[in-house]
Amino acid sequence: MNDNKFVICVEKGSQRDQAESFARKTGSSIASHPGNGLTVLFHAKGVSLTGYGLVYQGDFENMLHRVTNGRLQHEMLVRAAKSDKEGRKAIDATAGMGEDAFLLAAQGYEVTLYEQNPVIAILLKDALRRARKHPVLKEIAARMKLVEGNSVECMRKLLDPVDVIYLDPMFPARQKSSLINKKLQLIQKLEPPCSAETDLFDAAIQADPEKIIVKRPLKSEFLAGRKPSYTLNGKAIRYDCYTQ
Repeated sequence: MNDNKFVICVEKGSQRDQAESFARKTGSSIASHPGNGLTVLFHAKGVSLTGYGLVYQGDFENMLHRVTNGRLQHEMLVRAAKSDKEGRKAIDATAGMGEDAFLLAAQGYEVTLYEQNPVIAILLKDALRRARKHPVLKEIAARMKLVEGNSVECMRKLLDPVDVIYLDPMFPARQKSSLINKKLQLIQKLEPPCSAETDLFDAAIQADPEKIIVKRPLKSEFLAGRKPSYTLNGKAIRYDCYTQ
């Protein structure tokens, strides 16, 4: 399935069998050196995406400051998904690098993450592997399950009830960006902003959760043109909440 968007490289000391399995899965070959564009790099510390002068590796340790010392309850997503229900379950249907799913898991949700793009999925899988070995992160990461596949198809086949479905269709790239947004643009070279918003929303509705939460730029239109039950507004983004 490789359409020449990336090449695969393996450094000494990395798990070559993992790289070979990924190469077979994506119909790619392992190159002797990085390409001119994007490179999926397997190395001793895990898996990274490199290209255009940037290096990106998922790392949930960067999220620690958001979930400790009482800060978690100030997160807008956590406020939107607040529930005292025991054994609550959530789906992140647009997982990306899993930061939002991590917040839901930190709140106590068992979170299933759907990710279709194989490069993003292996970066996320690597980040979760390392988080499960971290003394503080491991309990949160244990509540996160990655499923590689099309989220619309996965939700249509869903059998077990869920409490929350979270949707975050990727924002369009900006013309002027900080370094963080440039890393997002690196990911967007693999997976452009969602163009099947109606299908995504319809599949979420059909799954019949108690609540659907949609992350949107503050001044953007409603997802698929559908007005939410209520909205939580931040400085740059908002969370549209749809209750059944």
